[in-house]
Amino acid sequence: MQETKYTTIRPQTSLFEINLHELWEYRDLIYMYVKRDIVTFYKQTIMGPLWFVIQPILTTVMFMFVFGNLAGISTDGIPKPLFYFSGIIIWNYFADCLTRNSKVFIENQDVFGKVYFPRLVVPVSITISNLVRLFIQFIVFLVIYFYYYFSGAHVVPNEYILLLPVLIVMVAGLSLGFGVIFSSLTTKYRDLTFLLQFGVQLWMYITPIIYPLNSISADKQWIVQLNPMTYIIETFKFGMIGTGVFSWFYLAYSLMFMIVLLVVGVIIFNKVQKGFMDTV
Repeated sequence: MQETKYTTIRPQTSLFEINLHELWEYRDLIYMYVKRDIVTFYKQTIMGPLWFVIQPILTTVMFMFVFGNLAGISTDGIPKPLFYFSGIIIWNYFADCLTRNSKVFIENQDVFGKVYFPRLVVPVSITISNLVRLFIQFIVFLVIYFYYYFSGAHVVPNEYILLLPVLIVMVAGLSLGFGVIFSSLTTKYRDLTFLLQFGVQLWMYITPIIYPLNSISADKQWIVQLNPMTYIIETFKFGMIGTGVFSWFYLAYSLMFMIVLLVVGVIIFNKVQKGFMDTV
């Protein structure tokens, strides 16, 4: 007779505990979620994946008209399409991951209540699937970039462009950390969902996307510098275009902010998931 094997599932006892080995064992499920997000997100739309490209282009055109022409905000000598688009693609990745990750517990409560799997599978898969959108938008950015580069515009790439993978990891970590925290809190406080939507829009305006950082007066610049997304976007622009502000100190600040945020996110996540179904 074959011996029957049982698997006992227990709640995590330590707030700091996160079973990365178990998460790796469910990598097929992560892949399935990533594939589902990519295939179904625009499945019922007429233009489908073209919205990946249309959305940032329309946003860039709107910024050019409102902030570039009507408001007359300087772009630090950079062509307006290139300046706005370079900030939009990084910000869109962050905002999309954060917004979708903040709804993980609420939108997946039926699945979480019936089947066991590491709950972090869902926010991790969202963060990964949005990389596909970022990659497509980055290709469009390169088309605009090389057009102005070969047209003789002031575009001077440098060695800091090699930091791009690090910057993407930092954005992914920040969005995952904030998303997990808000997702954990919204299980009990649903009003945070509406507050987050407003907060993300407001957050964009204290990030140097529609204006260069050096255009802000020195006495007010510290407010924008506290934003962990500020020097990620500034470093991207500095490495790709050659203009902007670069600082190892503030980039390290963004990195440390991300690490601390993920630790806090794990603590809150582990605390909430123990009684998640009772709360929802």
